[in-house]
Amino acid sequence: MPTQKNVELPDIGDFDSVDVIEVLVKVGDIVNENDSLITLETDKATMEIPAPFSGKVASLEVKVGDKIAKGELILTLESDSEIAEDTSNQTAAPSNSKTTNSSNHKSSVTQKNVELPDIGDFDSVDVIEVLVKVGDIVNENDSLITLETDKATMEIPAPFSGKVASLEVKVGDKIAKGELILTLESDSEIAEDTSNQTAAPSNSKTTNSSNIEIKKPSTPTPITESPQEEISLNTDSNSHASPSIRKLARELGVSLSKIKGTGKKGRVLEEDLKSFVKQIVIHGDTVNEVEIVPLSRIKKLSGKHLSNSWSSIPHVTQFDEVNIEQLEKFRKHQKERNIKLSPLVFIMKAVVQVLKRHPNFNASLDETGENLIVKKYFNLGIAVDTPNGLLVPVVKDVGKKSLVELAEELADISSRAREGQLQASEMKGAGFTISSLGGIGGTQFTPIINSPEVAILGVSRTQIKPVWNGSSFEPTAMIPLALSYDHRVIDGAEGAKFMAELNQVLSNIMEMLL
Repeated sequence: MPTQKNVELPDIGDFDSVDVIEVLVKVGDIVNENDSLITLETDKATMEIPAPFSGKVASLEVKVGDKIAKGELILTLESDSEIAEDTSNQTAAPSNSKTTNSSNHKSSVTQKNVELPDIGDFDSVDVIEVLVKVGDIVNENDSLITLETDKATMEIPAPFSGKVASLEVKVGDKIAKGELILTLESDSEIAEDTSNQTAAPSNSKTTNSSNIEIKKPSTPTPITESPQEEISLNTDSNSHASPSIRKLARELGVSLSKIKGTGKKGRVLEEDLKSFVKQIVIHGDTVNEVEIVPLSRIKKLSGKHLSNSWSSIPHVTQFDEVNIEQLEKFRKHQKERNIKLSPLVFIMKAVVQVLKRHPNFNASLDETGENLIVKKYFNLGIAVDTPNGLLVPVVKDVGKKSLVELAEELADISSRAREGQLQASEMKGAGFTISSLGGIGGTQFTPIINSPEVAILGVSRTQIKPVWNGSSFEPTAMIPLALSYDHRVIDGAEGAKFMAELNQVLSNIMEMLL
């Protein structure tokens, strides 16, 4: 008698319940371990739930439109020796032939675990792509999965060769150092399996004593239900997409070759397909005249954070211009001595001096919004423009460092930020943030507070302006500043005093260097 096992919804994150938007199997289907069963959708993402083991679908407990929570029943699978044997026969079956079960079994093999190696200072990272499936033969250094942090993506290679015996992760999982990715089995028969996989023709049919039809994955073929409905997907053979995405594309009548994939190695993701279809609906025939470029992960994360900050914090922005003639003369003198100092390092030192006299600016609100956490240390977040979006690494103990030390540290963290090499610890602990666009341009801008901080300073490009010296106008280096602050914590008078003192410190180089 076959054994029935329940398949329940695993832990998929901090959600009470999620919507079922697609059921990918039906009663009677044979599924292999890690085959997709259903597709779920939250307000942030869609995800496919894989089968935790192989079997035949005995019952379905969910349907499209249902809401399902962790631990609730998705379906039941029945499993016996015939199902496993049918699945293996499916791989070796020749084109348009019929095969029957045999009692031949492979000899035992050695299984080895592949765990996540040390990839840096991360508690856990997101799995954004699984590049292999159960049964695949992988060689040493072949990529297995793709991980993504808020700073970079990386592929994890196989430490040795073998055949994938089990997969322990799926897209959307979080995984930490030492956790199991998959198991690889290795013996002399793997080479034979590889040749069998290569030689096995498609479109084969397999039967067994129970007459169970095996559902074999294959490359999508054109839909030809009627001449009017025929859709040619011949150009899709080189498109990189999962079987579920190919299936959805066929159902929507979309050629994947027209979609620019944003996944690793140009992989077409579900959001790429949906975005493409949405543009067709909105723009009709003009869709070929536009390019759909989904936001990077960093821009999505920072965009959501900034949107929340802008909508939840009552911003006030104070503008001013500072005479930095003395500062510029000092910088020029240091440059002649091969010491390069940007205006930003002077601004950092000046900000710390003023923060010491105005501690409410070096603070954050607690989660209740009723208490102010005043920080006794002086760590500054410095916004850095990177190819993937804005990052804010933190320079710590600014008041204890010289101008030269700050310049060297700024150059280092800016470079590593653009290369996606920052550690998570380097992005935490700021009490106040500076966003400088001086190297890019512009006359003024309104910076958005980096919650839970309560203030941020925006710096624009230095300009030469005519300034009245008491008897005439003379060309003077002026730098525009914009101070945004949380009006729940800081009132207008405090903001004006802060900016006035910052102006005084920056315009008097000797006061800053003391």
